Amino acid sequence: MTTLVEWARAVADVRYRGLIAALVALALSFGCRGGANNFLTDLDEARRLASDLRVQFNKAVDASNRAVMADTDEASARFARDAEATKRSVESDLSKLSAVLGRLGYPAEIRSIDEFRRHFAEYDKVDRAMLALAVENTNLEAQRLFAGPGREAADGFRAALESVPATVAPKDRCRVGALVATAVVAVRELQVLQGPHIAESNDAAMTSLEKQMADSEASARAALKELGGIVEVGPGSPFATASAALDRFSGINAEIVKLSRRNTNVRSLDLALRAKPPLTHACDDGSRALIDALAKVGSKATR
Repeated sequence: MTTLVEWARAVADVRYRGLIAALVALALSFGCRGGANNFLTDLDEARRLASDLRVQFNKAVDASNRAVMADTDEASARFARDAEATKRSVESDLSKLSAVLGRLGYPAEIRSIDEFRRHFAEYDKVDRAMLALAVENTNLEAQRLFAGPGREAADGFRAALESVPATVAPKDRCRVGALVATAVVAVRELQVLQGPHIAESNDAAMTSLEKQMADSEASARAALKELGGIVEVGPGSPFATASAALDRFSGINAEIVKLSRRNTNVRSLDLALRAKPPLTHACDDGSRALIDALAKVGSKATR
């Protein structure tokens, strides 16, 4: 008959063997993960990558916004390159983070990464289109032509015509003066229309402005043609200088209209203000949620 002492020893032996089995199972569990140290190292790396992911994404957003707002071609191109390079860093962090989370075996966080990747792909598509438009700077180039060569040609036209009345007989000066004023005012009216055209984004509105431009140029040329029947028109004459200036101004105006029609700055700004913000917020919110989730996992894992 088993004594009480023998029975107690048998129970203790069973419990001891159970404890040993549990410890072995726990050790094997850590062994499958590369050990407790490797597990914690991977967790720290996941948290670091998630934080860097958010930092790099926001740096990319800032660079692309700067590309849109830049006032020189060189600055736009530089910021666009910065944005693209930083987005590649985001993609690198995503790839590394997916691998680490796979080793850790965190399905919820892996799903969060997949969701971020989907939003980021949509963001990148819009951002690429926006940057491609921004670096063209057609509205900015049109503005430069308007304020520089275009204004100089118009001023040259006026200066040449204003000296014409003094070259004709007194009896013709009133008529010549009126024609000169008509031509100069017509060119100035055309100049005034260029600014709104450069800023306009609506095709129908631009078409209307172009019709007014054509009418103004036609008025200037009609006045110049009538002047040609009264004043000296030979090479070197004020009339010849004015005619050349009008032709130059007309060519510049055509280039302004062409660049303005491309509307790359207006279109890129529209993408930056309308299409991009919702995607930016979705990506940033996703990265922040992932950081928070990994912080909580880390807290539980180290208790």
